[in-house]
Amino acid sequence: MKRKQVSYAKWGYIFSIPFVIAFLVFMLYPMFYTCFIGFTNNQGLMPPEIRILDDPLANFKATFTSPTFTIALKNTFVIWIVNFIPQILLALLLAAWFTSTRRKIKGQGFFKVVFYMPNIITAATIALLFANLFGYPKGPINDILISMGVITDPINFTVNGDISKGIVAFIQFWQWYGYTMIVLISGILGISPDLFEAAEIDGASGPQQFFYVTLPNLKTIMLFTLVTSLIGGLNMFDIPKLFLDGGPNNATLTTNVFIHRQAFSGSYMYNKAAAASMIMFTIIAILSAIIFFLMRDKDEARDYKERRQKEKEFRKMQKMQGKEGK
Repeated sequence: MKRKQVSYAKWGYIFSIPFVIAFLVFMLYPMFYTCFIGFTNNQGLMPPEIRILDDPLANFKATFTSPTFTIALKNTFVIWIVNFIPQILLALLLAAWFTSTRRKIKGQGFFKVVFYMPNIITAATIALLFANLFGYPKGPINDILISMGVITDPINFTVNGDISKGIVAFIQFWQWYGYTMIVLISGILGISPDLFEAAEIDGASGPQQFFYVTLPNLKTIMLFTLVTSLIGGLNMFDIPKLFLDGGPNNATLTTNVFIHRQAFSGSYMYNKAAAASMIMFTIIAILSAIIFFLMRDKDEARDYKERRQKEKEFRKMQKMQGKEGK
């Protein structure tokens, strides 16, 4: 008698249906609709009949050449770079410290929680916290600097564009270095312990193990961290918006705050906001592709090309043998 076989594959498709529906309705459709309205005249709360413009790229040209958008794009890159460089350096240092086999760090769980905690605090709370810390004329930072004799009169930090930009960059750094540290720790723990044991037997010091064993084997995790940080950094919105609303004088204006202003302020220029969104999508995609290309495993790429070449030669030989057989 044949046993009735149970097919479990269909249940996987059934359980994935809610996600697929939610993705199509709340992600894919809005993305394509945003792309579409970038080519249209869609403006205002009660727009006229929506139609594609005679020059479909007019909104993209106007947005890309806008001085305000240029300022926002520059601010976004500056804030991201200023916060990412110290973020990755500190995260690497902490990850090496926590995973060191020579130093048995006590209370690792407690320190990891403390370092990661800023990442789970809401953006509104963080914005309010730092607004009070740098308050004028009374605020903890001003009080500390006056008590130390660094300054004699309170400073209004938020009216200086460079200082405000630095504060936003610091907030982004403080909020995300713990997350980056956890990702790097997981990557280090995935490296074979035999490599570290062999390096220790060969007499490698702690820094030598880090630079010659840990870092080369963290290439994939570093690529992930860099790309995700790039995507998140170029999509900065909550802290610049809630902390200073892009001020003073657009010093902390980022591209996402610019898009929000275009879409939900003044004349509600949804077409310009959509065009700016698609421009940022293109920039992020191009930069991500460049990063993937520069950080690719060259040996693996070479092996892949060699395998493809051998496969082509094998197929060619099969075709020739088939023709000879006929």
